[in-house]
Amino acid sequence: MPTILGQNQYGKAENRVVRITRDGATHHIKDLNVSVALSGDMDEVHYSGSNASVLPTDTTKNTVYAFAKKYGIESAEQFGIHLARHFVTSQEPIQRARIRVEEYAWERIGGACEGAVEGGHSFVRKGQETRLTQITYDGERWEVISGLKDLTVLNSTDSEFRGYVKDAYTTLEETRDRVLATSVSGRWRFNWTGDDRRMPDWERSYTQVRKHLLQAFAETYSLSLQQTLYEMGARIIDRRDEIDEVRFSLPNSHHFLVDLEPFGLSNDNEVYVAADRPYGLIEATVLRDGGEARIPADLTHL
Repeated sequence: MPTILGQNQYGKAENRVVRITRDGATHHIKDLNVSVALSGDMDEVHYSGSNASVLPTDTTKNTVYAFAKKYGIESAEQFGIHLARHFVTSQEPIQRARIRVEEYAWERIGGACEGAVEGGHSFVRKGQETRLTQITYDGERWEVISGLKDLTVLNSTDSEFRGYVKDAYTTLEETRDRVLATSVSGRWRFNWTGDDRRMPDWERSYTQVRKHLLQAFAETYSLSLQQTLYEMGARIIDRRDEIDEVRFSLPNSHHFLVDLEPFGLSNDNEVYVAADRPYGLIEATVLRDGGEARIPADLTHL
């Protein structure tokens, strides 16, 4: 049976690069995990094994490190833009570049530990979440999707779950006061698509988006995790003009009241068992009115 080549890409995945900027005795850290995927006129290498159009993946790795020196790392997004533009404009067979970046945050030990002596060169990993971005460039248009994962949040009250459908297999009791917890995985798409427009301030944008999603989680009296998700996305879009689309994947990290009656003890919403699985999984996209959904429904590899 005849066959033809379908979509294909290649590159070097998970290049760990740490850039230290020394400002006298005060140092600054950017810690990234960068993956490069290139596509274009690559049919012949698959059909005949000819490498005439192939830029070695080792070269893409070296480029990541060289660009960390040449341009520094102002932000994950800006660094990805430098790389994507380079690969598409410097190699004729390459027509599209996708750069994925994970960023690991650090903070100074003096600012993170009460009583510690402030130092300019001592750091501790900050928080649980990992910052993410994906830059795609085809020589004409840019697509920037940023986000985060593993941001764990919890409300100890102001959450209900009742009025739901019940059938022969329903055993869950309604509640007017429950713990609501989740580990946020979210992505947001910028409406910046070309060099004819001013780029967003990537660092400030990330800080503000994170702030708004946390504030929405904290301030929403939740009747469902779906409602909370929507409020998080809507708040971001309402307050950040540079973003047109937000998608969240939120596992419902169930906390069940422990039955203490066998021990002669009451449990007035005080003692819970945190169940890590199975869990409800709530996923949805929130769009600016008139916008188009482009963030993939499955965030596993984005």
